Amino acid sequence: MSGLILGIETSCDDTSVALVDRSGHVAAIKTVSQYEVHEAFGGVYPELASRAHLEAILPTIQSVMDEASATPKDLTAIGVTRGPGLIGSLLVGLSTSEALSLGWGVPAYGVNHLRGHIRSVELEDGQTEFPAVIMLVSGGHTLIADLKDPWSYRLLGTTRDDSVGESYDKVARMLGLGMPGGPAIDRAATLGRPVLRLPRPMKNEGYEFSFSGLKSSVARHIENHPEVSLEDMSASFVAACLDVLVAKADRALAECKPRSLVIVGGVSASPQLRDAMAQVAGRHGVNLCLPPVKWATDNAAMIAMATWDYIERGVQPALFPKPNLSLETP
Repeated sequence: MSGLILGIETSCDDTSVALVDRSGHVAAIKTVSQYEVHEAFGGVYPELASRAHLEAILPTIQSVMDEASATPKDLTAIGVTRGPGLIGSLLVGLSTSEALSLGWGVPAYGVNHLRGHIRSVELEDGQTEFPAVIMLVSGGHTLIADLKDPWSYRLLGTTRDDSVGESYDKVARMLGLGMPGGPAIDRAATLGRPVLRLPRPMKNEGYEFSFSGLKSSVARHIENHPEVSLEDMSASFVAACLDVLVAKADRALAECKPRSLVIVGGVSASPQLRDAMAQVAGRHGVNLCLPPVKWATDNAAMIAMATWDYIERGVQPALFPKPNLSLETP
């Protein structure tokens, strides 16, 4: 076995390690969840997240190497998330990668987490046709961009406040659906009807997003109309989010005229979103590219896949954290 990237992802609350070859084949992966650590707080508690990463990272790396029967000699490089993310969590992954790089004599690359998501569609034989429009919808980010190739991005718009995934999680907590909020809301929505008149913030205004007003509207409805079922509330919330996302995707496809529409990030696992974007792509006659559901949320396989781009572009390794790293920066 040779030609593998050891990917390490510790940007938030999951410790994930993977081995991926250039074709996108995942030789081994293990992700250690911290849901139980943070459940009592209703969200991620940064100090506890970094402590949990410290405990999990070396055993997880060893487990993945053993599963694939891999040694350091099989590695082309190590790829690790350097941002965006929580500073303490990022430091655990970066410092571990730097130590392994020195000890094993293998180069290590700090990778942009957002670029990792974009390359997640290439795992397991995916193939994006360029140019493409990319929509990233996750717990930490919502953005839309025009891609000429895997490396050249033109940001069209991003969120002014909450991301769509963050709104999913917060509304799920309001409804008592627990963590992770996205899948719980989607399941509840399939049992309800979108009967509530919720706002569609910035639906018809360019490419910027804003979901805080929608989240606040849900809170007011819950307070003023406690008789409304959580299923109908979930269905109404999901419908509002999809209306906004579909409108932005429609606008971008009409303007940019790409060959592919790429939807990535944790929310891309939503069956409702996948169905809606399939209809959008069909209307415009473009290829719809989605990551396999198991690679939609944060994972080390996508970081490893993006690392191949860094190597082939000759990007210099950077092993310092940048919590607010933007899409345009390697």
